[in-house]
Amino acid sequence: MRKKIIMTAEDIRRSLARIAHEIIERNKGIDNLILVGMHTRGVPLAKRLADSIEKFEQVKIPVGALDISLYRDDLPPLNTQSPVRRTDIPTDIDGKSIVLVDDVLYTGRSIRAAMDALIDLGRPQSIQLAVFVDRGHREMPIRADYVGKNIPSAREEEIQVHLKETDGTDEVVIVNSAENKSHQNESDKASHIKENYYGSGK
Repeated sequence: MRKKIIMTAEDIRRSLARIAHEIIERNKGIDNLILVGMHTRGVPLAKRLADSIEKFEQVKIPVGALDISLYRDDLPPLNTQSPVRRTDIPTDIDGKSIVLVDDVLYTGRSIRAAMDALIDLGRPQSIQLAVFVDRGHREMPIRADYVGKNIPSAREEEIQVHLKETDGTDEVVIVNSAENKSHQNESDKASHIKENYYGSGK
C-alpha cells in the first residue's frame, strides 16, 4: 500500500497540546467539562487531550467512550462489519459541557449519529466538537470547534490517523484508495489468468 506521511508523532503531540489549550480558553476553565471520545481512535485522542489539560490545569477531567453503531445512517441496519462497542460515560452529562472527540471529520454523518447518542444519555449544556483532521466533503451542516489540521483531500483519497494505542505508531497518512483498488484489480486479474492457465492443463 502506497502512503504519504503528512503528520509525524511530534506533529501529533504539538497539535493535541494546542487543542487542549483552545478547549481551556474557550470554556474559561474546565468546570463542568467532559471529554467523550468516539470509538475507535477518538477514545485514545480524548484521553491524551485530558492528560494535556491536566498538566496545564492540575485537575483531572472525566473522559468517556461513545459507540455510535446503532445510530449511523450510512450503514445497513444489520452491518456485520461494525461491531457494537461499549459506551462508557463515567458521570451524568446533564448540564455539562461535552467535548466530542474524533479522529477524522469527513461527511459529518458520524458526528450527527454521535450527537443523537449523547442526547439519548442526557441533556448536556453544550456539545463541542474536536477533530484531529478535517478533510472536507461535508454532507451535513457540521463544523468542528477544534481542529488539529485541515487536510483538503479528494474523495478517492483516504486519510488515516494512526495512534500507538490502536496501531502501534503515531502518524497521519494519506492513501489513494483508487490507486490501491486499481492495483488490487490488477493482482486479482493476474491471479485469475494464472488459475485459468494452469487449470487448463497447460
